[in-house]
Amino acid sequence: MKNSKQLNPRRRSGLFRGARLISIALFCAVNAQAAPLRALIIDGQNNHPVWPKSSIMMRQYLEQTGLFEVDIARTRYTWKGEPRQDWLALAGVGKTTHVAEPKSDPDFAPNFSQYDVVISNFGYKAADWPEATRNDFEQYVNNGGGFVSVHAADNCFAKWEAYNLMIGLGGWGGRTADSGPYVYYNHAGELIRDDGPGNCGAHGPGHEFLVTIRDVDHPITAGMPSQWLTTQDECYARLRGPAVNMTILATGKDSSGKAPTDRHEPVLMTVEYGQGRVFHTTMGHGETAFEGVGFILSFTRGAEWAASGRVTQAIPKDFPSAEKSSQRAYPSLAEHAPKVKEKQ
Repeated sequence: MKNSKQLNPRRRSGLFRGARLISIALFCAVNAQAAPLRALIIDGQNNHPVWPKSSIMMRQYLEQTGLFEVDIARTRYTWKGEPRQDWLALAGVGKTTHVAEPKSDPDFAPNFSQYDVVISNFGYKAADWPEATRNDFEQYVNNGGGFVSVHAADNCFAKWEAYNLMIGLGGWGGRTADSGPYVYYNHAGELIRDDGPGNCGAHGPGHEFLVTIRDVDHPITAGMPSQWLTTQDECYARLRGPAVNMTILATGKDSSGKAPTDRHEPVLMTVEYGQGRVFHTTMGHGETAFEGVGFILSFTRGAEWAASGRVTQAIPKDFPSAEKSSQRAYPSLAEHAPKVKEKQ
């Protein structure tokens, strides 16, 4: 007698085909999720001489997450890179020319549309990009591209209206009260927008300062301690700007003894620009700052969020606390491998 529970061949074949299709769909979904995010670091002119090295540091931090493929695009004319010039070749971008003063590169035209996120390591007095490149970048972010502004990237391009909308707040570079309000937290924990007069951009000496998380639910800051210490860094103050569609994720309090203000200044921010997501960190002054675990994780999380709208990176065990900073020594140039030969 036939087992009444036995499947007939035709039905069994159909189920096998269905299972195979489900397996293929799951395989494709997993591979789609595993596809790396494409990141582009742009640099070349920055008043902080660490920039040739810090671009390499940021590239490695992103790649070490296993989430990113990273390229670097550099202006043909480089400024203030001589103190770390041995690091320039590791970017693999070809020959560049040192200049005594910032100089515009008419050929600087990265294909932004190839990337999920663009990270700026430009700085104070960086020469203007060609108009076509500025227009391409505006369109890229407006259409959904991600952007990350690191430290002195908020010092440059003060007259570029769209750029100031992207970064939310900026300093120096000719910015004035007409650039927008000061935005900060007072000691009572109140968010203040101050349209009063005053200069734009200041900081005390580098030191370890306390960061306070203001948005505990945002993917970038979720799970971080409510307060934690940076490594030696500058706590930017008196930043001004449009501050439109901007969220302050965290503030810093200068405790150097020479603080330019007695308030809690924005250090981590997000901005919505069109369909694009912008992450803005004011941290990252020198090597020690870039080695800070707080900087590293907020940067890589911020880049992931700007690129994808989500964050998958866990808080590491060596993340700093309110009582103790945390630093990861970066390999020296001699130890850094693989070395990238400069393209001829």
